[in-house]
Amino acid sequence: MNQRLFGTDGLRGPVNIFPMTPEIALRLGLAAGQYFRNGNKRHKVLIGKDTRLSGYVFETALTSGFCATGMDVYLVGPLPTPAISFLTRNMRADLGVVISASHNPFSDNGIKFFDRSGFKLPDSAEQAITDMVLSGKSDWDFPAPESVGRAKRIVDANGRYIVYLKNSFPQNLTLDGLKVVLDCANGAAYNVAPTILRELGAEVVTLACEPDGLNINENCGSLHPEVLAAAVVEEGADIGLALDGDADRLIVVDEKGNVLDGDQIMALCAQDLLDRGELKSKTLVATVMSNMALEVFMEERDCRLLRTPVGDRHVVEAMRREGAVLGGEQSGHLIFLNHTTTGDGLLAALQLIRIMVEKQRPLSELSHLLTLFPQRLKNVRVERKIPFDTVPSVAEAVCQAEKELEGKGRVLLRYSGTESLARVMVEGEDEAKVENLTDRLCEVLRECLR
Repeated sequence: MNQRLFGTDGLRGPVNIFPMTPEIALRLGLAAGQYFRNGNKRHKVLIGKDTRLSGYVFETALTSGFCATGMDVYLVGPLPTPAISFLTRNMRADLGVVISASHNPFSDNGIKFFDRSGFKLPDSAEQAITDMVLSGKSDWDFPAPESVGRAKRIVDANGRYIVYLKNSFPQNLTLDGLKVVLDCANGAAYNVAPTILRELGAEVVTLACEPDGLNINENCGSLHPEVLAAAVVEEGADIGLALDGDADRLIVVDEKGNVLDGDQIMALCAQDLLDRGELKSKTLVATVMSNMALEVFMEERDCRLLRTPVGDRHVVEAMRREGAVLGGEQSGHLIFLNHTTTGDGLLAALQLIRIMVEKQRPLSELSHLLTLFPQRLKNVRVERKIPFDTVPSVAEAVCQAEKELEGKGRVLLRYSGTESLARVMVEGEDEAKVENLTDRLCEVLRECLR
C-alpha cells in the first residue's frame, strides 16, 4: 500500500514531528518542482502562509527546494488561503503553496498546493509527489547552476487581493451604516479583512487581529463563536464575522447574538441564487456532515442537495462535475464557483452582507429559512484507524442506534484526515435521544480503538 503524506487538506501536524519537518518541506519543494517543470521555460511558484511562528521554517525550506529545481519563487507573506489561490491564477504561476494548519493551534502547521488554475491538486498528483519525497532519492534532474531559481517578495499582494474581493461586491452598493464585529483569529486575514470592510463603508470592530506567531486560533475565530456573539450584542452590531487561521471558513453571528453555521449560510445564499435564477443545475453541493434540514430545504424547493465526502476539495470537484455554483461545508467552508475556486470566508461574508443590504432586513429575519435538526458531533481520540464496519462491536452499536432513530435521523462515523481522531455524528428529531446515542457510540469507540 502506498504511503500517504497528504490528508483531506494537504499535509498537517505538529511542528518538527513527521511529516511537518524542515527535511520533508525541503523534499516537497524539490519533488513538486521536479513534478511541475515542463521543458526549459521559467516556472513560477507562489508561496503564502498564515501567522504561525513556524511559517518561517517551512517557507525557507520550500523556497530552497523550488529554487534548486529551477523554479522562481514569489513570496507574499501572511495572506488567506483563498488569496493564494487567486494570486496563483492572477500571476499565471505554475503552482501555489499555502503554509497553514487552518484552525489548528499554533504548534501545528501544514502545507497544501494549488495548480495554475487555483484548484487543489488531485489525489494522483499528491501521490506522485509523495512517492518522490519518500523515495529517499536525490539523483533528480537538477538544472545547471546558472538556471537555478530566484526568490522575490511581492509587496503589493495584499492590495491585489483586496481589490479582487471588493470587485465581487456590487458597485452600486455600500456598507454605509453597517456595524460589523470581525474576528480574524489572529490569523492570515488580520490585515486584509478589516481593510476590505472599511473601504466598502462599514464601521468595523476588530477582535483577534494582533497575531504574535503563537496566538493564532487561541480562544478566538470560527472555533469560538461565543466570543464573537458576546461582542456583537455588547457593541449593538448588525453582524459578526468569525474567520479561522487561514480565513477559508466563515461562521456568522446575527444582531441578536445567534450563531449561524455553514449550513444556515448556504441555505440563505442558495435561496438568493434561486430567486435570481442563478442556481445552476438547481443543485447545492455539501458534505455528509451537513444537517438533514438542508436536504429537506432543497427538496421543498424542487432542488437537490448533493453530498460528498468531507473536505472542500471534494465539494469543489463535485461542483465542477455537476455544473453547480454554490457549495460548502457545515464548518463554514463556502465556495462560490462563479467567483473563486476554493473556500473563501471573506468572499462568503460579502455575499451574505450583500443580501442583507439589498433586502434591507436584519440577518435574524433572513436566517429563519432553515431550522436545524438536533445534531451532535463529538471526537474520540484513537490509536488505530481501521474500517468501522470491520469492528463487530462498532457495527452493532451503529445498527442499534439507527434502529432507535426509526428512519428519522442519521449516524455517521469517520476518521479525521489530519488528526488521530474518530468523529461521531448523530442527528434526529429528539435532542435527548441524539445526545444519548452519541455518548454511547463514543464509549464503544473508546473501548474498541484504543
